[in-house]
Amino acid sequence: MAERTNPITFLQQVRAETAKVVWPSRRETMISTVMVLVMAVLASLFFLVTDLAISFGVQFLLGWGS
Repeated sequence: MAERTNPITFLQQVRAETAKVVWPSRRETMISTVMVLVMAVLASLFFLVTDLAISFGVQFLLGWGS
């Protein structure tokens, strides 16, 4: 089994690891947020167009037989 760590030692280790984290700046966060929103819009438009094309194709094929 793993050796149990003293809670004080654990907290010191957590603090040391947290100090190593490099947080993004406000500008980097805003740029990333805008990029995510743009990509979400582009993906939704792509799937909308694809869905409309498939729907049109299926309706054409089903209507063609009757």
